[in-house]
Amino acid sequence: MKLFRTSIFFLVSIFLISACIPTKSPHADQSLTNANTQNPDYTLDPDCFVTQEEHEASAPLDEVNLWERIRRGYKIPSTDNRRIEMELKWYARHPSYMKRVSMRAERYMFHIVEELEKRNMPLEIALLPIVESAFDPFAYSHGRASGMWQIIPGTGKMLGLKQNWWYDGRRDVVASTNAALNYLESLNKRFKGDWLLALASYNSGAGNVSKAIRKNKKRGKPTDFWHLDLPKETLAYVPRLLALSQLIAKPAEHSVTLTPIFNRPYFTSVAVGSQIDLAQAASLADIDMDVLYHLNPAFNRWATDPQGPHNLLIPVEKAEAFTRKIATIPQNDRVTWNRYTIKNGDSLSTIAQKYKVSVASLQSINQLRGNSIRAGKTLMVPVAAKSGKHYSYSAEERVAKRYASTSKREKGQQIDYTVKPGDSLWTISRRYNVTTGKLAKWNSMAPRDPIKPGQKLKIWTKTAVAPSKNGVIRKLSYRVRNGDSLARIAQKFSLNINDILKWNQLKRSKYLQPGQRLTLFVDVKAG
Repeated sequence: MKLFRTSIFFLVSIFLISACIPTKSPHADQSLTNANTQNPDYTLDPDCFVTQEEHEASAPLDEVNLWERIRRGYKIPSTDNRRIEMELKWYARHPSYMKRVSMRAERYMFHIVEELEKRNMPLEIALLPIVESAFDPFAYSHGRASGMWQIIPGTGKMLGLKQNWWYDGRRDVVASTNAALNYLESLNKRFKGDWLLALASYNSGAGNVSKAIRKNKKRGKPTDFWHLDLPKETLAYVPRLLALSQLIAKPAEHSVTLTPIFNRPYFTSVAVGSQIDLAQAASLADIDMDVLYHLNPAFNRWATDPQGPHNLLIPVEKAEAFTRKIATIPQNDRVTWNRYTIKNGDSLSTIAQKYKVSVASLQSINQLRGNSIRAGKTLMVPVAAKSGKHYSYSAEERVAKRYASTSKREKGQQIDYTVKPGDSLWTISRRYNVTTGKLAKWNSMAPRDPIKPGQKLKIWTKTAVAPSKNGVIRKLSYRVRNGDSLARIAQKFSLNINDILKWNQLKRSKYLQPGQRLTLFVDVKAG
């Protein structure tokens, strides 16, 4: 594509040069001659002067800032509206936000613009991931929406995005962009070319928008976006995108400096043909694991999905060497394997849990039709080549980072809870006197996400009203007395010394002082 555009530019340049060669004229305008050439025998044709916009339009691909290309592709009519103005003021007051978003967008924006232009869609839509996710490919919302384009599971399935233990197509940069644009095109067609209604439908659902239109028709009211009774989030969603488009169009008017984004591809797709350990892929591509995960955020684990897709996005400048190197690696050597001998009491689920793979993967790899296995037989199990922390943005590591961040921020007792049959986030939140929203957020979930028995949840509670096998645990403020020790207090209340240390952020080497206050969580019905 770049070679093609450069060639076109070269041919156009030749044409312009031949058409605009200065002509010899003794009667030339002397002022023009003096201003533009040192040779008084030649004069420049005034018709060959071009504006800055015309120059940029004919410039080589990588000489134009991508923001300018986006501006030139605007198609949604601009309007003055109080809601847009409010959103515009917010962006103008937070220039650091725009800088951060621009840096994230650098990896993905060129691809999005290319796809929009292929479809002749408004380039304002290239800004939609800013509204949806701030261009964070790992974003996960309270409504179970995931990825840059914030697609919910049901919509993802409808749009053909694969979602399983290994891979979530809602975060796949190429697949999710294609799906989101397909969806927006269909919404635009449904609402007869009205992009504002299409965008509102993307946020709140076409059914809600159609219902609001019917309601206004019955009341004799206008049915354009600005007059519809829609959810509060949607009423701000469309103005937010329009405010962004105005900000990008004229950043200087709002005292915002946009970080330039080169108008050239950041990545290219390389077919690998089989499952591959992501650590090995990063090494072959000579890039950091964080870079690999941010270009391939759909992969949940330490390797690609054994059933595909078998391609990776690689930075353009690294792609040729990566393609050459991976061709020399046999497919069987792209993942590390363990030969596991089945023991009495084993099940596919316990083996899968032990090796952190899915049951479906074990079945597929070992060509098993059901869940039946026999002691003494062997299973081939794929294992990570590196330690878990090396896979910096795997699902497990993202959750671990969330736990670590929450531990520093939250106060109260931390509880590791194991989900029991019949539990739901709502019943657990009631039990520990916390909101379902917080419980979900602590565990990198959405409030409506399903949970299953055996699943581990982290809970921080200040009131600590929690069930035990024989009673109820309550928070107690204990005043240290003369002669008290950690061991004596632990024995008195049937507690563990390590728990007392953790609850009070104490070190074992420090002595307790009379009058000191300790927080204890005591089973009031015990003993």
